[in-house]
Amino acid sequence: MSRIGKQPILIPQGVEVVIDNDIVTAKGPRGELNVKVRPEIKVEKNEGEILVSLNKSVGKNRKSSIPLKEGQSRAFWGLFRSLIFNIVTGVSEGYEKKLEIQGVGYKAILEGDNLILNIGFSDPVIIKKPQNINFLVEKNIITISGIDKELIGQIAAKIRKVRPPEPYKGKGIRYVGEEVRRKAGKKATAAGS
Repeated sequence: MSRIGKQPILIPQGVEVVIDNDIVTAKGPRGELNVKVRPEIKVEKNEGEILVSLNKSVGKNRKSSIPLKEGQSRAFWGLFRSLIFNIVTGVSEGYEKKLEIQGVGYKAILEGDNLILNIGFSDPVIIKKPQNINFLVEKNIITISGIDKELIGQIAAKIRKVRPPEPYKGKGIRYVGEEVRRKAGKKATAAGS
């Protein structure tokens, strides 16, 4: 049994979920998202909640271009339950990630729809805004918000990768609340011996 997969997904007020063969679509006040479900997974809508289970009719006689190992269909059960939960939550509440810039002279500004990062390189780094994603810059905090959790995580990782925090002074771009392991510099090492 999948502990995550067997939990029902409650449909919030104002969200409409449509299940059409292997595509689950969620429409809400913030927008519309959909997810394509594998044939091993069965999705049912029942009295204000969505139930995800293993499809017993798809058995070992299934011919597919991607063969499954034993127990892999149970892993898909938990995965698709999480993906459906994410689209339902995204269209009702939305998601956001916050990044923090640390370093003297490092800054971020919004220019139109693009995010401009001045972080110690000779030229500024330009991050183009994808559709359905919003950027907000307040002092040294960059907020990325939208309805697609996966896309927000990818954009946040892309921005962090431009200048990850270095271990000696901690300068760079990091997630808010992220702990960076610090290393002792040359002076601290020489003094200790």
